[in-house]
Amino acid sequence: MNNAITLDDTLSAACAAGLPLHEARMLLLHLLGRAGHERAWLLAHGSDAAPAGVPEALRRLIERRLAGKPVAYLTGKKAFYGLELQVNEHTLDPRPDTETLVDWALELLRQADVPAVLDLGCGSGAIALAIAAHCAAARVAATDASEGALAVARANAQRLGLNVQFLQGNWHNWFAPLAAGECFDLIVSNPPYIAESDPHLPALHCEPRCALASGADGLRDIRRIVQGAAPHLAPGGWLLLEHGWQQGQAVRALLRAAGFAHISTRSDLGGNERTSGGQRPTPQTTFALPHPTPA
Repeated sequence: MNNAITLDDTLSAACAAGLPLHEARMLLLHLLGRAGHERAWLLAHGSDAAPAGVPEALRRLIERRLAGKPVAYLTGKKAFYGLELQVNEHTLDPRPDTETLVDWALELLRQADVPAVLDLGCGSGAIALAIAAHCAAARVAATDASEGALAVARANAQRLGLNVQFLQGNWHNWFAPLAAGECFDLIVSNPPYIAESDPHLPALHCEPRCALASGADGLRDIRRIVQGAAPHLAPGGWLLLEHGWQQGQAVRALLRAAGFAHISTRSDLGGNERTSGGQRPTPQTTFALPHPTPA
């Protein structure tokens, strides 16, 4: 009688321990050295014996997952906008809702021949690399304050064969790495936007806090970006910002106060307001930036 532990047995044990089936499959495929999307292979080979050590290795991963570690950190990779990205604790775990920002950016970039794009706070490089992959004519630059995150982003760009210029900045002046007068047709950012006192923040303890929390109301970094963007936007250029699902009205107000035109908001996959943006007026329209808001 064959008492070998099968792949199906291993999955069942993972689910019994409290892991959702789709996460159990992703972790098991990772341990088997297969791509995370190979669900069909796993279904076809469910009766195969699990390789030695795999059930125990999966048990250890489950313990870390149930303690709050994102699946992407356990596997070291995450799919985003058709790209497989390497990620680690220096970067955020890219969310599917952020693809809404990329969709909007690519729509705007179709209107320019050789657009210049800037991604502020690039993390793993997800947004910048997705734009570079789908708009070959674009000249893409990306910044981050974290050298660890930039190392991940650079490695992703090299592995994917995508040309993005990476620059190290800081959290106080998002535009510090840029040359004076350097302008872009599009600036995009998924900045920190969670309030320091938000009760959901502790659940994200595995991700870099500096890329999540942003002052008392979660808008500190969005204010800094909105107030500093105009000198680095070509006339008619756009600024697109990801934000919290309840922050759309506040972000639109900040854009309006800074003189942006054609301000609008896009919803995420769940129908929540997630990305807001505006266009810098042409030289015929004058506007003044408000005084910086204290951090």
